[in-house]
Amino acid sequence: MDSLVDGNHTAVTEFILLGLTEDPTLRVILFMVILCIYLVTISGNLSTIILIRISPQLHHPMYVFLSHLALTDMALSTSVTPNMLVNFLVETNTISYLGCAIQLGSAAFFGTVECFLLAAMAYDRFVAIRSPLLYSTKMSMRVCDQLFSVVYVGSFVNASSFTISFFSLFFCGPNQVNHFFCDFVPLVKLSCSDVSIPAVVPSFSAGSIIVVTVFVLAVSYVCILIAILKMRSTEGRQKAFSTCTSHLTAVTLYYGTTTFIYVMPKSSYSTDQNKVVSVFYMVVIPMLNPLIYSLSNNEIKAALKRQLGRKIFS
Repeated sequence: MDSLVDGNHTAVTEFILLGLTEDPTLRVILFMVILCIYLVTISGNLSTIILIRISPQLHHPMYVFLSHLALTDMALSTSVTPNMLVNFLVETNTISYLGCAIQLGSAAFFGTVECFLLAAMAYDRFVAIRSPLLYSTKMSMRVCDQLFSVVYVGSFVNASSFTISFFSLFFCGPNQVNHFFCDFVPLVKLSCSDVSIPAVVPSFSAGSIIVVTVFVLAVSYVCILIAILKMRSTEGRQKAFSTCTSHLTAVTLYYGTTTFIYVMPKSSYSTDQNKVVSVFYMVVIPMLNPLIYSLSNNEIKAALKRQLGRKIFS
């Protein structure tokens, strides 16, 4: 039996992930769809990183942030998708206690990095539109490095709150996690120890980050809107607004789904709905982001054409 004895209790040493569905036909269909999505995610985001790296005209803060976002999208999807694909192919998908902790921490870390990066990118657009002549000074690589320090340290602290809380839980009964990955809420439901503090700490940490990043996003875009409205040139307004379109789309998609999961009352939606929304923000959005930024960004399209032209005529 996959357990060990601790006093009068039997401690669970591995978990069973129930996945998205038990229907054999639907499992095959979902396997093919999600595999295609994952391959597009990896190729699209990797291409974005390489393009930014080899194109000198893209070597400024906006695209440095975008390359980090692409790397984060790949990592976020990879933290859950390969295991989900395995779940479609096997009758019982088990994950070790330590593996569950690593998956939980990884998903929390990269999900938080995405929140912080989207906020940092909004601030970058605010500086570019509000103070275009001072942009290179206010958004120097030193400033970018400081922002990245906040992004990754803050994300590590949030992920640590989830993993430490997970290790403080004791599991001695059912080990079937009603999800396709080791999400914190289904794990808390399986715990047979006091969950009052372990459940509150991660919720407070994640909630604080969502509030702070949403505040930065809101203030940045209010200031951007005011700056655009003050522009006398219609062409200038259109150009300024076009630089924000892709970012606004990414923000709306990501925060719309995370708000559904973490802010809406748990009684207002089912576990199955939670699974579907989780698939969207952890699997689908990482695929959409490179498409959103490449299709609506003239500089990226120009850089791509230039690089393809060099390959064809070299």
